[in-house]
Amino acid sequence: MTIHELQNNPQLKGQIQLLDNITYAAADGEPQKMSILLPWATTTAIKTERRPLIVFVQGSSWQLPRLGKQLPQLVDFARAGYIVATVQHRNAINGHQFPAFLMDVKTAIRYLRANAEKYDIDPQRVALWGTSSGANAAMLAGLTPDDPRYRTDDFVNESDRVNAVVSCFGPTDVADTFDFTGDKPGADLLQYCLFGLNKKQWAAKKAAMSPVKQVANAKEYPPFLLLHGDADKTVPYHEMEEMYQALEEHGASVEAYRVHGANHESDFWSPAVYNVIHQFLDGIEQPNVK
Repeated sequence: MTIHELQNNPQLKGQIQLLDNITYAAADGEPQKMSILLPWATTTAIKTERRPLIVFVQGSSWQLPRLGKQLPQLVDFARAGYIVATVQHRNAINGHQFPAFLMDVKTAIRYLRANAEKYDIDPQRVALWGTSSGANAAMLAGLTPDDPRYRTDDFVNESDRVNAVVSCFGPTDVADTFDFTGDKPGADLLQYCLFGLNKKQWAAKKAAMSPVKQVANAKEYPPFLLLHGDADKTVPYHEMEEMYQALEEHGASVEAYRVHGANHESDFWSPAVYNVIHQFLDGIEQPNVK
């Protein structure tokens, strides 16, 4: 009889757990949820060092994001040393107009900072990563740090400022996006839900919801990483180039990648894309965020 021997793992290295169904706020009486990927050791008696945080917002056409859609890939970032929180926001189709989704994402960031010790988060190193409508939210949040227009009464002593933004195929000019997809079923309904019944107000609301129109002089922005497929049939590729140009012209740090032949989601993703995002996040310097 041959019995092989392996060493135990008292520090639980490499072991990731999922904390699911966490309520971080309840705007309008509706619970907003998040899921967190973190090392097993974080919730044991074993003391671990504070880790950088990725807040991830799944694309959902500004409806209710599916928390688990990207989790299998996000595990790799957790294994590499990040705490990863994927967050939901209020559903526009249920009557929550802009800026409800943006306010929720900012509240989630403040919740995580308020609970940094509990989850072993380094509150000085917070990155925001979104896809599609989630990327729209991520860019807007990165461009409007601690903006009183978008604050709730939750965790008022915390900042919603982030020190890096990753956008994957995100709408940067909302009016242009809806013009591009105007013939798709449900496009009109979604606009009424996001912008209200008075169409005369739509142009101003779409501009406020367009990251490319929020970039301004004399403001400090976190580094941006923009990725977009040049065959995207939902959000036109040229919007990424326009966002890149606006950020560059206003002195912001920005990198951009064109994913050749890629549509929206699906074939956009590859190991190369994830490697670019990982290298970008690893290269972000620690900011001065309280």
